[in-house]
Amino acid sequence: MKTAPILGLAAIAFASPALAGEPARASFDVRHEIQVKVPDGSKKLQMWMALPQDSDVAQKISDLKIEAPIKHEVKRDSEGNQVLYLESDLPLKSPDFSVVATFKVTRSELKSGVDAEKTRALNDAERKEHAHDLQANQNVVISDDVKKLSADIVKDEKNPVKQARALYDWTLKNIDYWVKDPANKKASPVGSSEYCLTTKTGNYTDFHSLWAALARASGIPTRIVYGSLFKPELDGQDTDASYHCWIEFFAPQIGWVPLDVAVADIYDGTFTVNKDNETMVRRTTADGYRGPEPEKVNYYFGNLDDRRVTWSVGRDLVLDPKPACGTLNALPKAYIEIDGKPAAEKTVWTRKLTYKELKS
Repeated sequence: MKTAPILGLAAIAFASPALAGEPARASFDVRHEIQVKVPDGSKKLQMWMALPQDSDVAQKISDLKIEAPIKHEVKRDSEGNQVLYLESDLPLKSPDFSVVATFKVTRSELKSGVDAEKTRALNDAERKEHAHDLQANQNVVISDDVKKLSADIVKDEKNPVKQARALYDWTLKNIDYWVKDPANKKASPVGSSEYCLTTKTGNYTDFHSLWAALARASGIPTRIVYGSLFKPELDGQDTDASYHCWIEFFAPQIGWVPLDVAVADIYDGTFTVNKDNETMVRRTTADGYRGPEPEKVNYYFGNLDDRRVTWSVGRDLVLDPKPACGTLNALPKAYIEIDGKPAAEKTVWTRKLTYKELKS
């Protein structure tokens, strides 16, 4: 098992005076609930539920409380993420039950001031140290086509920040977020680099799976971070705020640098906003959509807003105990097996994330 990841190191290691003002901070009361309806005749239930990560230096978690009617404990997965594990023989007294995690989170804006002049190409020791974050995943595929495309994009550039920015700009130019045209564009259900490259569209996980594949193909260690955005219009609302993901890439002498090319794409250029996509477009961002904002396109390379929470890091997770499915694609919400078989979301279980911003 890997040690717990230290996220957002860039914000601590090299905050730049070029970025005016202190990093913004926001605090929230959060309620993360998984509602389960056990099918008749079931014999055993196992559940792995995402928790807010205590290793992310951009967020401080306090007052974490778990309410569950069955045995549970906090474990770590292969990436060091803390995960709530629950197990029970069936039937229960009631086939319908909920597991609820409540907590307070204070999140800091990450303002890295990423500067290509402060880094250099990785050396052999760094490539060895970060070998895990240079590998492909089941849905982050480093094919020959991806290697060729990545090489065509970065050309002879060896500086990882300049390489990363070239890949960021290529993605913005060539991939469209699906909510821009939901009648004709769709997302994959698994966060697939191959789907995103083939269709030139997708959601945040598709975008960042493709970016990660291209980056790793050019020798940039990369990890995908799963979390949620705390959108102002859903503050205090009894609804599910869904989930999101973003990227951290490693640059020597700088550390881990964040980016969110998926949100940046919403602010890049013009597209039609109408009754079919207006709500989806707004809720793809942390603080709403008011039209193109080039400054935000640039901001999301090396910086992240404060209206977020981190649930987990990485793909192809090995859970503890190991489920019948083997490795898990990702854990942004929960994963449940009943009698050794995956339980379908929205059929057997649903998730609700609600929050209230705490004003200072």
